[in-house]
Amino acid sequence: MTELRAEQRSRAEQHLEGRMSATHARKARLGLPLLCAILLSTAACSVKAPDIAYSFEGIDLGLRAMALREVKELQSQGRRVWCVPFARNASGVQIRGNANTWWGKAAGTYERGRQPVPGAVMAFAATGGMPMGHVAVVSEVVSERELRVDHANWERNKVSLGMSVKDISANNDWSSVRVESNPGSYGKAYPINGFIYPASTQIR
Repeated sequence: MTELRAEQRSRAEQHLEGRMSATHARKARLGLPLLCAILLSTAACSVKAPDIAYSFEGIDLGLRAMALREVKELQSQGRRVWCVPFARNASGVQIRGNANTWWGKAAGTYERGRQPVPGAVMAFAATGGMPMGHVAVVSEVVSERELRVDHANWERNKVSLGMSVKDISANNDWSSVRVESNPGSYGKAYPINGFIYPASTQIR
């Protein structure tokens, strides 16, 4: 009698273990996809958004860094920051004098042209509102009618990096531009003399 009960109890335990194993298996089958989904969701949330690409192709980063260091030093001393020293330091184009004289002084020393190239100096002509002209360094050519510049004192006593400039000339020759002085807002038209190319610049 005792042996019969023991055998019945053993069968009951085996049956229970079988049911528990099946339950665990079902839970495992259901839990695995859920676990994978959670892991994928977590991974997706932890992926860092790609940084906005900024092209420095053709730019001498050493000169650019030096120009920015000098600006920071001048600002720390309470001194003015001007477009000419910044453009000279950032581009390597060794011309002195007011910005409106750069185009003429570059003749015979540096190549000049109408094609924007990273590293070139963009020479703004003098106007009634800007009698001394302005110079900026091309940092990126975005398209046939848009580029970006690094320049100083467009906003008083500050440096602006990667500022958008659009060609609005009738002949698509960069003789007239608008500058994105404020995000999404392009100001009035400015006449451009052209681009002064550093000695190391490759003009395609």
